[in-house]
Amino acid sequence: MEKLLLLGDEAFAQGAIDAGVSGAYGYPGTPSTEIILYFQKNAEAIKKDIHRMWSSNEKTAMETALGMSYAGKRAVVTMKHVGLNVAADGYVNSALTGANGGLLVVAADDPSMHSSQGEQDSRFYAKFASLPCLEPSNQQEAYDMAFYGFEFSEKYELPIMVRFVTRLSHSRAGVTRKQSIPENGLNLPKEDMRFILLPGVARKRYKLLIEKQDSLIAASENSPFNTYKDGKNKSMGIIACGLAYNYLMENFDDDCPFPVLKLCQYPMPKKHIQRMFNECESVLVIEDGQPFVEEQLRGYLDNGKLIKGRLDGTLPRDGELNPNHVAKALGIIEKEGLKVPSNIVPRPPALCLGCPHIDSYNALNVIISKYGKGHVFSDIGCYTLGALPPYNAIDSCVDMGAAITMAKGAADAGLFPSIAVIGDSTFTHSGITGLLDCVNENTNVVIIILDNETTAMTGGQDSSGKGKLEDICKGIGVDPEHIRICVPLKKNHDELVQIYQDEIDYKGVSVIIPRRECIQTLTRKNKNLLTPKSASVK
Repeated sequence: MEKLLLLGDEAFAQGAIDAGVSGAYGYPGTPSTEIILYFQKNAEAIKKDIHRMWSSNEKTAMETALGMSYAGKRAVVTMKHVGLNVAADGYVNSALTGANGGLLVVAADDPSMHSSQGEQDSRFYAKFASLPCLEPSNQQEAYDMAFYGFEFSEKYELPIMVRFVTRLSHSRAGVTRKQSIPENGLNLPKEDMRFILLPGVARKRYKLLIEKQDSLIAASENSPFNTYKDGKNKSMGIIACGLAYNYLMENFDDDCPFPVLKLCQYPMPKKHIQRMFNECESVLVIEDGQPFVEEQLRGYLDNGKLIKGRLDGTLPRDGELNPNHVAKALGIIEKEGLKVPSNIVPRPPALCLGCPHIDSYNALNVIISKYGKGHVFSDIGCYTLGALPPYNAIDSCVDMGAAITMAKGAADAGLFPSIAVIGDSTFTHSGITGLLDCVNENTNVVIIILDNETTAMTGGQDSSGKGKLEDICKGIGVDPEHIRICVPLKKNHDELVQIYQDEIDYKGVSVIIPRRECIQTLTRKNKNLLTPKSASVK
């Protein structure tokens, strides 16, 4: 079969395409974004007309994928780890409805917070929901797990989490394809009440979920992705989870002398773990993310065995793993690379030259200087960089959509002025409901929707609210006279300042929409217009 050089994200997407997926849903978030992007650009996905449009947020993506599964077809839903918080309501309840067509929930975690506000480990969500989780250790497994995961999902009638980490999502390796299989046909659930989670139904469904747990453990014990390799040196056994298995093996030119459990499917395979505890004097747990396995082991068998890992300091408690961390834990001499020269100064992230947010923040800072710090609540996006010099323009950034709701709470507490700054894509993701709360109580807030007409921070995906923001605000009930559109340019600075001031002076809900296209997407469009058709790449 064909062999491709793919990112981990791309390998999974190709696997899903070959495994008969009918729909891919998601909201862009690093490091998961490339999965949907691959669907959107892949010739086979386009030919098969696989659904591949972005959703408004992770909650709508999760629920829409569940709807496709309900109809009997295979579906994928993708998000980053903090996006799983947004999707949690649908995800946790899907454990009770179960899956009809195969349903894979991809959560891409970001150890070291390369592009995130937390190091949350999605495996805890899978355990919390009592659902299986797959964790590929390489790109080939990412591909293979799409096939395996769909079959597993349909066999046990459960959604399956597939957990990625940044280093796997964004590194490339050769992937061998399998023979593709056709999509499922429509096939509605045979049980009429299965997806109606009235308390009486939910109680029955929960009992069924509990009854499946022993079978899920047995499946992990027999999984091709969970392998136990014996070793001569029984002074220590090693449990290496997902990508961390590679960090372990990079420290050994030949075979590892210790027994090793490569753990890539959860719930944990109890027999393998019991064997390691019986045969080895101590256990080292190597996992990228939080001490998910380690915490369970300390209370899993409770036999006083020495367990080493992130909790006792053998491995760092935070950040990504790397081969040197593992070498240190094994007592192996670390391989030092070249030191960074002292004359190289780290460059902090910054708004692009020509970014429309610069002019919006410059005008806002003129107004805020009259009132002092602490009045501007912001959100997740490129505009979060307004917190850094030279702007220092915002005072909060907590989670998607929190700008509007925090501004409302501050206004309720008596703060004046209370200003929310949110991006156009984030507004449609999870800001609309906060605006509705403000309208319902006529809260004295100013909401600035920075409209650069794209989801810029994750690469320029289409924004769900493009061309519709004013109508959305009007439909929610904002007074049309206080929905102000402006063009953030240096020449319009005085006009922007006056608009901000006018709406701060208004006692009620104001929405200001500074609108100018992202300089990056505009540049790409202009380049495409200038590229001769003969030079285009098909």
